[in-house]
Amino acid sequence: MIEVCSLNGNVFFLNPDLIYRVEELPDTMITLVDGKTLYVANQASQIAELVLIYRQKIAHPNKFKE
Repeated sequence: MIEVCSLNGNVFFLNPDLIYRVEELPDTMITLVDGKTLYVANQASQIAELVLIYRQKIAHPNKFKE
C-alpha cells in the first residue's frame, strides 16, 4: 500500500495495483481500474515515486529489511 493525502488533509492508504492512471488537472486525479476517481494533494510525480518504491520492495524484500 502507498500513503496518499486527500485534498482535505486526510491520509489514507491505496493499493497501487488498482491504479489505472494519474493526471494533474491541476489537482492530482487518480483513476482506478474500476473507473472510480480519487483527488489527492500529492503531485503525480510523487505518486509515481511511491508506486516505484512499493514495487521495488515487492521485488527485492531483503533489500528493505530493517
